[in-house]
Amino acid sequence: MFLTPKQWFQPPRHLLVMFLAITLFLAAALGWLSWRLLQQDRALASQQAQERREIAADLAATALEKNLSALEEQLMGLVAGGPRRTPFTRDLSSDSVLVVLDPAGVEALPIGRLLYHPFLPKTADPPPGVFALADASEFLKGDYAHAIAALAEPSRSSNPAIRAEALTRIGRNYRKQGQGRAAENAFEQLRRMGSTPVSGLPAELVARDALCLMLEERKEGARLKSEAAELYAGLQSGRWPLSRGAYDFYTGEARRRARVSESPRQDSLALSEGAEALWREWESIRRGEGMPAGRRCLYLQDRPVLVVWRSSPGRLAGFIAGAGYLESRWMGALDSVRRSHGAGILLLDGDGRPVLGGSPKGRPAVRLASTTGLPWTLQAFTSEDYTAAPDFILRRRLLISGFCVMVLLVLAGSYFIARAVTREIAVARLQSDFVTAVSHEFRTPLTSLCQFTELLSKGRVDNDQRRQQFYAVLARESQRLRRLVEGLLNFGGMEAGAVRYNFKPLDPADLLQRVVDEFRQEAEIGSRIIRFRADGSSPPVRADREALSCVVWNLLDNAVKYSADGSTVEVDLTCNGSRLAIAVRDRGVGIPRDEQRKIFEKFVRGDAARSLSVRGAGIGLAIARRIARAHSGEIALHSEPGKGSVFTLFLPIAEES
Repeated sequence: MFLTPKQWFQPPRHLLVMFLAITLFLAAALGWLSWRLLQQDRALASQQAQERREIAADLAATALEKNLSALEEQLMGLVAGGPRRTPFTRDLSSDSVLVVLDPAGVEALPIGRLLYHPFLPKTADPPPGVFALADASEFLKGDYAHAIAALAEPSRSSNPAIRAEALTRIGRNYRKQGQGRAAENAFEQLRRMGSTPVSGLPAELVARDALCLMLEERKEGARLKSEAAELYAGLQSGRWPLSRGAYDFYTGEARRRARVSESPRQDSLALSEGAEALWREWESIRRGEGMPAGRRCLYLQDRPVLVVWRSSPGRLAGFIAGAGYLESRWMGALDSVRRSHGAGILLLDGDGRPVLGGSPKGRPAVRLASTTGLPWTLQAFTSEDYTAAPDFILRRRLLISGFCVMVLLVLAGSYFIARAVTREIAVARLQSDFVTAVSHEFRTPLTSLCQFTELLSKGRVDNDQRRQQFYAVLARESQRLRRLVEGLLNFGGMEAGAVRYNFKPLDPADLLQRVVDEFRQEAEIGSRIIRFRADGSSPPVRADREALSCVVWNLLDNAVKYSADGSTVEVDLTCNGSRLAIAVRDRGVGIPRDEQRKIFEKFVRGDAARSLSVRGAGIGLAIARRIARAHSGEIALHSEPGKGSVFTLFLPIAEES
């Protein structure tokens, strides 16, 4: 027997307050201690992780410095006039280039990495008088045939520059004459002259652009698109040495004519801008303003670019590389640091933009470029959460396990304490309720017995009719008192296991009829109607007559107590397969659902009993269930508040012998 949540807050409340206070204090103390231990362990793990980051930052800076030093040795060799073709130059990635600047021009290795050059060496132009007659015929007179004839001899010159200029003019005059076939032949001869300069531009580029212009004028769209696409591909391959202005102009025209939507190669554009930066640095060095050696991280074409150079008075050798080169060539050394110390490496340029590495987590270890001499600021961060480290996880599990064990002990102790307290309080309350109910039950018949006995003994009853009525009341109250005493004794015997039943075959209809008749005569039913119905002939059952009568009597008594005056209590006897069903139905106040499970327990009386002041000791239904189970039967309850209740006794049918 335990207290309900509602009963917990009934007197004595100090027990609940004291119990909750002790439990909360212990839980708070354990929680605070565990939190402090976890915080200390977390601080220790954080310190260890920071030490790993500091070591990783130093090792990464050393590895990067080693790679840069090896690169600078290669550049020093080129400055000193060493061989251009080395294993180093042959192993460059697509976003890296080696550049050598000297007064003779720009040399980029591998060839084709630069889309344009920072400067071009001057070329010797043909003598002015060679094309004077042809230019006068073309531009002043508009006599294109005479101009073509005047260019015949220069087109056969042994000087490639003169021959290229002549073929350019011949193709242009044929185009103006409308002789497309002849113009194409001239441009084809010019194209085969490759990089021969024509007004400072490669002959092949001039020929392809002129052909595209002619096709555009003739509106040959399909062929124009094909020729322009080839020209655009040549420009993007870095095939021709061009200035930046020439590259931008011809690239724009080729894209327009070929209807190319893709952007030019951003990596190569970044390398070309890096070469321009090296040329400006070399100009500063030659003026005595720049640094003869340096390392720098630039942001070109929205991407980081490493620029390293070494120079002498007459030459500068520089290396330009994007993040792809660093990732593929230098990341191996950084990976070994990451694996050995569980840390990631992040490189930042001077403006704090990421160059290489992942996103930092937590507080990183920082090495500034001004301290290390590297072109980047280096950050080492823990790649994995230090709280996921095996040693930290083990310690945390031990602490949490210990805390859980202590909490379980506190909860278990609290549970058993609460169980003992609730049991004692519940028993005390039940005993108090039982004593009060039994006292009331005894007081009512005893009061009647005392009053009527006193009247009879003192001769205050003056006629025989009233005297017989008093005798009848005395007999009824004596019978009521006897039933109450016998019920208590029987219940006590059942609790002690001392009751013995005399099982015999019985006619259930006959037994029920007798019990109903006796109940009508002896019980206080007022204006209530007791109706008994049997479903045909009922098979016999093996039962103890007195015990079974007690069950039916208790069910009838319970139904009458909670029914209003003038209502009907029905007793139905039916056969349900191998079982006999005795149903007692009332139309009283009903039983709430939360009380239906407890109503068969000893000394339990519902809220309706207290609100309606219904007398009883709270053992009638408990006795009925014990007797039913002793007969291998069961009592079922169906009730709805305000509509009444149905108690159904199920008994097995006696087997025929």
